[in-house]
Amino acid sequence: MEFDEWEPVYEAIRRDFGYDRDGDERARDVLASLTEPFDLERLDAADGATVAIAGAGPNLSDELDDAREADVVFAASTAADTLLEAGVGVDCMVTDLDKNPDTVRRLTERETPVAVHAHGDNVAQLRAVVPGCRGEWLLPTTQVAPRGPVRNLGGFTDGDRAAFLADHLGAARLRFVGWTFDDPSVGPTKARKLEWAERLLHWLERRRGERFDVLDGRRGSIETTPLPIE
Repeated sequence: MEFDEWEPVYEAIRRDFGYDRDGDERARDVLASLTEPFDLERLDAADGATVAIAGAGPNLSDELDDAREADVVFAASTAADTLLEAGVGVDCMVTDLDKNPDTVRRLTERETPVAVHAHGDNVAQLRAVVPGCRGEWLLPTTQVAPRGPVRNLGGFTDGDRAAFLADHLGAARLRFVGWTFDDPSVGPTKARKLEWAERLLHWLERRRGERFDVLDGRRGSIETTPLPIE
C-alpha cells in the first residue's frame, strides 16, 4: 500500500484519538536510528499461502487448531506467547512493544521476524528493547510516512497490521483466530481501537476481494467513513 492511500485513514485515526503526528514522526525517526533495512524475503513463505492472523483475544486458546492448520502464522503481541506455549509455531510477531519485550528478544534470537511498530507513546520502549534484539530479524514499521528502514504497510492495531503485512507479502488467504471485537473486559479506549481494527479489516477484505469469516454478521454495522470503500 502506498502511503498516499493510507494517509487519509491515518489522519482520521489520529483525529479520533487525539494523536500527535509530530510525536509519531519522532518515534519513527528513533526507530529508524535503531534499526537496519529488513529483507522481506525472510517472510517469503507467506506468498501464496494461507496465513493465520492470531489475535490475543480470550478465544485464542479455543482456536489453536485453526492456527496449526494454516501454512504460516502471524501473531499479534501476546498471542505469540499463547501460541508458543501450545507448541504452535510463529512465523512473525507484530507488536508495538506494549507488553512482552522478552518474547520479542527471544524470537529474534531464534531468527523469527518481529515487526516492531513506532508511535508517539512508545519511544521509551523502542530505546529499551530494540538494541537488545538481533537487528536483521526486526521489521521496523510506522503509521506515518516511511523513512529509511522504517516501512508503512498499513494498519493500526497489532492485529490488523499483521493482516496488512500478510496482504503485502502476497498471502492467498487470511484466516483469523483469537479475535474478539466485543470484549467486555476492555476499557473504552481499547474498545474504540477494536472498532477501528474491524473497519480496517473490512477495507482490507474489499481490497482483496476476500470475505473474512471474522466479519460475518457484522458488516452491516461497520462504519466505513473515511475508508475508500464504494
